[in-house]
Amino acid sequence: MDAEISSSPEPLVAAAEPSGSGAFQVYKRRWFLLVVVCLLNCSNAMLWLTFAPVADITAEYFHTSLDRVNWLTLVFLVISVPFGLLGIWILDTVGLKCAVILCGWLNMVGSIIRVFSIVSFLSLGSLNFVYLLIGQCLCAMAQPLICFSPTKLAAVWFPDHQRATANMIASMSNPLGLLIANLLSPALVREAKDIPLMLEVYAGPAAFACILATVGVHASVPPTPPSASAGHSDLPSFCKGLKMLLRNKPYIILALCTGCGIALFTCFSALLEQILCINGYSDSFAGLNGALVIVFGLIGAFLLGLYVDRTKKFTEATKISLSLSALSSIAFAVVSQLRNQTYAVATVSSLFGFFGFASYPVSMELAVECSYPVGEGMSSGLIFVTSQVQGVLFMILFQSLAVQMKEAPFSTCRASEGGLLNWSTSTLVMAGIASVMACCFVTAFHTNYRRISTEKASACSVNKTEDDVAITVQT
Repeated sequence: MDAEISSSPEPLVAAAEPSGSGAFQVYKRRWFLLVVVCLLNCSNAMLWLTFAPVADITAEYFHTSLDRVNWLTLVFLVISVPFGLLGIWILDTVGLKCAVILCGWLNMVGSIIRVFSIVSFLSLGSLNFVYLLIGQCLCAMAQPLICFSPTKLAAVWFPDHQRATANMIASMSNPLGLLIANLLSPALVREAKDIPLMLEVYAGPAAFACILATVGVHASVPPTPPSASAGHSDLPSFCKGLKMLLRNKPYIILALCTGCGIALFTCFSALLEQILCINGYSDSFAGLNGALVIVFGLIGAFLLGLYVDRTKKFTEATKISLSLSALSSIAFAVVSQLRNQTYAVATVSSLFGFFGFASYPVSMELAVECSYPVGEGMSSGLIFVTSQVQGVLFMILFQSLAVQMKEAPFSTCRASEGGLLNWSTSTLVMAGIASVMACCFVTAFHTNYRRISTEKASACSVNKTEDDVAITVQT
């Protein structure tokens, strides 16, 4: 495919090789790859959060408890920890192409197996729930592959002035999938008998994304690099890169704090319907709140992505976003326990999404900056693995803090085998953890931007060489 020279107003920089052969180039196919990664990320998120907005109705349909239904979401966190390490190795060693195609197939097969739970001649007694769990496990194996891909895709296919924006678009396709699930699941499932329709509908996007990935993704890297850092092929080995990250204090602080934020949002998304319904809010309103979190999160991420692409102020933007999201989580812990406060709950949820989501893609770019030359898959992947470990611990903690209620006169929750639960203590603890995390990050995190420094040094070296050549010619 013919190369398309970058249309950036900045002058093209010659390739940083001794021979100085040719300028950096970008290719139109990078936008197709971005679309494929976005579709896979979106469909995987939809499969992850399928049951959370209608957890009570799901428990009723499959004659099980809410705790078991929560495991359909929690299994993503458990499975993606060991498979996250494998995903890092695949992405940085085998390549982006293998990761994307493998993710597509795991995603599609998992969504189809979930449908087996409603096929009459296959679903026998307890096997119904087993099919759901197996399908969710396969989709969970796909999650690390696609969640680690945005930073790798942005680094190897996009020029430096488009990296943060490309990473933002690819990363925010995951919460877009959560948005769709928050709106679609309550819209499709009004009663228990609607569960089969929901499972069939969710299998469609996964199959479509798999076909696009299999047919359309032909290469892991472009023929020529789009930037100096993308042309850096001498990446540390998996073990060496891991050691470099574990000795990198700024990266460890970033991984723990950003991972904590991702883990808290995972728990928030999984438990939102159960937190609200006990205080008289409907499943539709809970789904709307989940949608508001993500819509405003996408807006915040878009605006902040454009800002840091121009200013490169990754650290300042992340610190401010995390601090404001912690304040929003405190407000949600308070207003979610009040009855008939729909506007207040919706407003606080929107603010939580606006500030919380805005920090995610910027944090991923910041991870690459402070850990360069470690591979992008490893730097972002370890943060994701850290978040999944913390997510499992937080989910277990929050479920243990939930109090079983004998009477709940205002509840709109469907009855389940485990009874009704009050989550007020859990939401307060959630807000406390978010506040501690934000304070630690603001006070302890400081770093240099290694990748940007390397690119500037490379550009200066090339310009100096060109000037020397010009002087020699004039002489």
